[in-house]
Amino acid sequence: MTSKDISNGIVRSVLTLAGIALLLFTLYKISPVIVYVLISIVISLIGEPVVNFLKRRLKFRNTLAVITTLVIFIGLIVGFVMMFVPLILTQSKNLSLLDTNSIQNNFNGILQQINTYLSEHNIDILSLMEQSNFTSKLNFNFLPAILNSLIGIISNFGMGVASVAFISFFLLKDKLMFQLLFRKAIPDNHEDKILASIGKINYLLSRYFSGILLQLFIVFILYFIVLLIFGVKSAFTIAFICAILNIIPYVGPLIGTILAVVLTMMGSIGADFKTEILPTAFYVLIGFTIVQVIDNNISQPIIFSNSIKSHPLEIFIITLISGFLFGITGMILAIPTYTVIKVVAKEFCPENKIVSMLTKDI
Repeated sequence: MTSKDISNGIVRSVLTLAGIALLLFTLYKISPVIVYVLISIVISLIGEPVVNFLKRRLKFRNTLAVITTLVIFIGLIVGFVMMFVPLILTQSKNLSLLDTNSIQNNFNGILQQINTYLSEHNIDILSLMEQSNFTSKLNFNFLPAILNSLIGIISNFGMGVASVAFISFFLLKDKLMFQLLFRKAIPDNHEDKILASIGKINYLLSRYFSGILLQLFIVFILYFIVLLIFGVKSAFTIAFICAILNIIPYVGPLIGTILAVVLTMMGSIGADFKTEILPTAFYVLIGFTIVQVIDNNISQPIIFSNSIKSHPLEIFIITLISGFLFGITGMILAIPTYTVIKVVAKEFCPENKIVSMLTKDI
């Protein structure tokens, strides 16, 4: 090997690294566009069964079916967001007047009531908290900043919805065209396997995301019923937030339950702690726990197992591993990613015993 060959190799390596760095930088800069495209793909997967239903049963033309589907989705999204707009707008008008000291005093008042109740059982929690200087470290002045951030998010929401709707429209409307273009781009020697994989992935993920919507709806209704039974204020909003948190496997329901209990107690400030606040919070905790038992043992296994053709234990292990490796994002993306890997493995390695065992129902 000559010095010229070594120099050329170094130059190629530097150029390759520079190209990779430039690509990563570009992807970082256009990350919002990538997010819009990914959301649009998910919406198109969810919307495809709706479009097919409108075309097959109601005899809609393709374009009209796509427009109707997107209008339904946008209406649902905007309707959910509008639940929070009045609260946010009311708070935004008074950001400069927001009395964080009053909120902190109310919080301390609840702690005092908890301490009184526990003192009757010979547990002096307030003195322990004072020794650790816990309450003095609490600072509620972050609330105006949070509200300002929420207003900023809402201001960008319109552009995001418009972008996602535009991309989703063409993904649904011109699906066959995109399939044809993709068919021309893939290698001819693997065309059949790749197209078969894409077809199965599209079918399974459509069922999966539709199953998630069904699961969240069931959990939302059950949460809402629990909160209504015990007369919790803002029951609809709390149930909706806690249902959305259910998207995060295993951890989300726990966070939602804690949040529901806290919001229930905060919404009852001024009432008697021993006879009203504590019993209501306890009943809400029990109610949410029962809902999670129903969801984890009945609705979730049935919906997910039928939608992606995987055993509940298989789903649990994959989600757990993804959580340890990649955190909450990994837990959310675990099942769709695992489904894609299973389908590809079945098409390209069908004779492997492990692959054959795991993909026998696909």
